[in-house]
Amino acid sequence: MKKHNGTRSWLISSSGVFLLILLVAPALAGELRVTRVVDGDTVKVRGTAGEITIRLVGIDAPEVSHKKAEPGQPYSQQATKHLAGLVLNMNVEIKEYGQDRHGRTLGVLFLAGKDINLEMIRVGYAEVYRGEPVRGHDMSLYWKAEEEAKRAKRAMWSQGEKYISPRQWRHMDRNRPNQVPS
Repeated sequence: MKKHNGTRSWLISSSGVFLLILLVAPALAGELRVTRVVDGDTVKVRGTAGEITIRLVGIDAPEVSHKKAEPGQPYSQQATKHLAGLVLNMNVEIKEYGQDRHGRTLGVLFLAGKDINLEMIRVGYAEVYRGEPVRGHDMSLYWKAEEEAKRAKRAMWSQGEKYISPRQWRHMDRNRPNQVPS
């Protein structure tokens, strides 16, 4: 995908025929439908170009377990359900900020003009992403919303001293020895 003056170009190859489709960012409004909520900060959307995985930029939600016998991080399932309640099967707009190292599109999700990423922080189901911020994304409202959610002890912030950030949880999970059933 190449960017030209605020537009996105998709190059699709089929039987030696190349089709260039220029999509202007505002033209994506209403054309993207959320088909799946993967977790509290990742969704799949379907549009004219097919299905795309969107990683909600600027936020980090509690980690869901990828192992059947483990529940995941506290509030991970609630965060996923809350996000699904907001956007699943809804038409959304996305302000794109490139891709992450996993090939997911980084974006802010908007539903009827409302910043869904910010909403996840506001209700206490996500914190501000602590890694390298993306260029051009103003995080000031996100930091303010996180402070308000912490003060009000909303959702995951109700854990107080027991709270572990998603970033720390991922690190601990990677370093946990594999348990062998007895």
